[in-house]
Amino acid sequence: MIQANPQLLTADEFIVQYGDQDQYELIDGELVDVEPTGLHEQVIGFITRKLNVEIDRLNLPYFIPHRCLIRVSEQTAFRPDIVVLDQTKLGQETLWRSQPVITSNVAIKLIAEVVSTNWQNDYARKVEDYALFGVPEYWITDYLGLGGREYIGMQKQPTVTVCRLVNEFYEKVLVRQGDFVSSSIFPNLQLQANAIFTAGQVANE
Repeated sequence: MIQANPQLLTADEFIVQYGDQDQYELIDGELVDVEPTGLHEQVIGFITRKLNVEIDRLNLPYFIPHRCLIRVSEQTAFRPDIVVLDQTKLGQETLWRSQPVITSNVAIKLIAEVVSTNWQNDYARKVEDYALFGVPEYWITDYLGLGGREYIGMQKQPTVTVCRLVNEFYEKVLVRQGDFVSSSIFPNLQLQANAIFTAGQVANE
């Protein structure tokens, strides 16, 4: 985590000052630099493409915004790598008409974070906050196997952790090489974990 500014901000102040700057999110009032690598962006692009194909195939009223903030508390606003929103529910979001900010869980179907050097936030902090916020499904996409052994095991390896909300807590399924990612939001999705991990490689490697 890189603290770019020691001054504590409220989520509303952060939205006004940094809402249009994609490299920042706010955690407990602290400005955090989340600017990704190129390989990180490749994985985001691959998952987004696969989810959009499924949305189109099923003709669902969902979409994946290019940029979106999730205001989860007075001091915290996350900028997820991928968020699937139900367009029919956005009328209940008071800020949406003027800026891409979500303040409740009503429109959120799925959030996916692609793990980078700040993996502690994805595995610990965001798991807790997204569950409390009521996000029904959360994917932790660790294409490099960076997470701690308490999260992905002693043999660190690429892993997708699918978290499904059950009674206000997440039930977790670890998906590894050779497995398919199973989603309650997209039950017919055929997405190989290997394909996700491969998306995070340079093409000529």
